[in-house]
Amino acid sequence: MWMSRAAWLLLALAAAAPAAADTFTVPPDGGQVVGRTFTVTARTQDTLLDIARRYGLGYNEITAANPGVDVWLPKEGTRVEVPRDYVLPNAPHEGLVLNIPEMRLYYYPAPGADGVARVVTHPVSVGRQDWRTPLGQTRIVAKVRNPNWYPPDSIRAEHAANGDPLPKVVPAGPDNPLGGFALRLGIPGYLIHSTNKPYGIGMRVSHGCVRMYPEDMASLFGMVTTDTRVTILNQPVKTGWLDGTLYVEVHSPLEEDTAMDAQLLDLAFARVQAAIGSRAVSVDTRALRNAVARRSGEPVPVARVDESMEPLSARAESRDPGSGS
Repeated sequence: MWMSRAAWLLLALAAAAPAAADTFTVPPDGGQVVGRTFTVTARTQDTLLDIARRYGLGYNEITAANPGVDVWLPKEGTRVEVPRDYVLPNAPHEGLVLNIPEMRLYYYPAPGADGVARVVTHPVSVGRQDWRTPLGQTRIVAKVRNPNWYPPDSIRAEHAANGDPLPKVVPAGPDNPLGGFALRLGIPGYLIHSTNKPYGIGMRVSHGCVRMYPEDMASLFGMVTTDTRVTILNQPVKTGWLDGTLYVEVHSPLEEDTAMDAQLLDLAFARVQAAIGSRAVSVDTRALRNAVARRSGEPVPVARVDESMEPLSARAESRDPGSGS
């Protein structure tokens, strides 16, 4: 029997340790939506990025949820939306799952003695357009505390061209961009690591590695083991069910994925159709089109079992001719 979304949220928060507010219970029976969105009040000393870090969000997430709010001076008393609900990526709930357009990492630890499945999630930074983070499946092959950084020749050449030459070895310490912890992947040259530039989390700023807030990386480092599976995805559109409702979560495709960007609405309809399968449901196509247009990264309800809404078959007639696809 389904529990309400609120009940599952309370169970998730109760199961999480006080320092692990990014840990959620995975709903049973195929539920794919976790967490909740809430609002907080900015303090005098807050920037929007301070609030993002405090609640486990990246730059991309906090700014998309709060258009029009000044990143550096949100002003005391400003109500700031904190989007902390997520549609889980379409991938096996095993090991680490990284969704590049979302710039978010999901970790599925093995269920404990209580048999309850949980997911831990953190914001990340990924590779720039010219240094893309590779897609595919790999494993953690090594865990390193206080790593030295050996910048490859390509990065040293880039820095030299910009008048900022790098040594062959950057020792561990505050000037090391890898921070205090690193997980080496089976893809040569790529790491998941902490950073000495935390305000870049939620942006495409790296040379292909995956960066995390130092406190998030320290926590994750203690959880995972070598040989943990790592799946790296490119899913700007995610769909998931919870409590009889289908949600869609839409992110902007990567800048270089121009074809996917042009066909994002069609991709969203296809993902919704696949999620519905043989269920007897109708789809709110207006909500779906709005979700694609906004690309807010927040889950939006677009269908409900046994409720009367605009049918999916009507999408061709109801789509605005000038809305694009």
